[in-house]
Amino acid sequence: MGVVIERVEWEPGSLVYFFLFCSCFSSVFLLPYFSKNSAVVATRASHSSLLDLGPSAPFLRFQRRFLLLYSLASVIGGLETVFGEDEYQRSGASRVQMVLYLCAGAAASVFIGSFLGVLSDIFGPRKTCIIYCILHLLVGILRSVTQHPNIWMTSVCLAVASFMFLFSFETWMVTEHEKQSHRQDLLTDTFWLMIFFESASLIGSQVLSNMLIRNFDKGFFFPSVPAALLALIGILYIRKEWNGSGHFLSFRDYWKSFSLNILSDKRIWLLACAQACLHFSVSIFWILWAPTIVADGREVHLSLIYPCFLGSRMLGSTTVPWFSSFRSFLLNEEYLAAAFVIAGLCLTIVAYDYQEVGVLVTLFCIFHACSGLIYPSLARLRTIYVPNELRASMISLSLVPANAAILFILVQGGYYRNLSNAIIIAFSAFGLFIGAGCIYILKRWRKLPRESWHKL
Repeated sequence: MGVVIERVEWEPGSLVYFFLFCSCFSSVFLLPYFSKNSAVVATRASHSSLLDLGPSAPFLRFQRRFLLLYSLASVIGGLETVFGEDEYQRSGASRVQMVLYLCAGAAASVFIGSFLGVLSDIFGPRKTCIIYCILHLLVGILRSVTQHPNIWMTSVCLAVASFMFLFSFETWMVTEHEKQSHRQDLLTDTFWLMIFFESASLIGSQVLSNMLIRNFDKGFFFPSVPAALLALIGILYIRKEWNGSGHFLSFRDYWKSFSLNILSDKRIWLLACAQACLHFSVSIFWILWAPTIVADGREVHLSLIYPCFLGSRMLGSTTVPWFSSFRSFLLNEEYLAAAFVIAGLCLTIVAYDYQEVGVLVTLFCIFHACSGLIYPSLARLRTIYVPNELRASMISLSLVPANAAILFILVQGGYYRNLSNAIIIAFSAFGLFIGAGCIYILKRWRKLPRESWHKL
């Protein structure tokens, strides 16, 4: 008598997507009606809606134009990421080869990315954004011309482009915001909208890439062609809509300002440590989330779980204006430290090798909701403490240790198999707790006169 093995599949229910959509919608549009401070409502209602054409119409035009470009860049990055994973499968790459490709990208981020922020501050963030699109255009052309492009080259180019995305567009937006003399308190809305639209764009890019890959199997055009066309559109849009210039005439002037404003300020060191810890933990998550979920042997529809994470990230970003409306008795550092701790606790539970898929997905969604809150809050703190002309350098240099740690994890855990997935996730959880400690100390050291640079 044969043994019948029941096939068990797990996928999130449709109510999960409905809950995330309704929660995001309610969080965005109900804020003006539930804020307890009427003055805050009157102030924020004038710019909380993207459809408002009130007194801040010039700012809204600027914000919409930038968010359109930022969403376009996010779609390009999302398309190339999905195509990269499909490229590994089509080329028949083994697990060791995939690890080596990831190591090459991490090494490029460490050795090349270290100088990109410095060059961005010297020559201007506009040029860095153009280079980001050029790298994606190059990768799209390589994948379209040949069926099996040089994966080493594409991995390095995409890793460098992804690293540039972390600081180039934010730095450019803040610089243009200040150049056009918009109110500094309006930056908070743009920060959380950046995370919101980026997450939505990544969901859209996943849908589009899946459609293109299925059509490619039927004999249609290469799926990288739309990514290359979007990158070309991004280059033309940047060159048409904005003009840019560098902040410093020479490297000597830059180094003098960097030493005075960055190296000598301990609060910026704490802020840099916190964002490095977040970058390390989020990067480790995207490497290990799929192996962690399928570890129990059940078949899981990963493509259906991925939007849940991004939807949770969108929901977390919508909580930023809620916390900002109560800033009179709740400091930015207080809820930011709490978000770090909650995210760290979620990964700590996962590090115990918990196998229930539903619980794992729930914990990962909470983790991403916290990250959606943390990213805009860190950007707001950067605006408080970091001069705009040194913003890209501060972000890029702070992420170098995180990328070095990721490279170490890939080599020891992925290639030599000396570290288990549970230990690696425990490291990422520990990093989040360190980030929470840095934010707590930053709150203790906070001095209001320094905020005269950028009043938020």
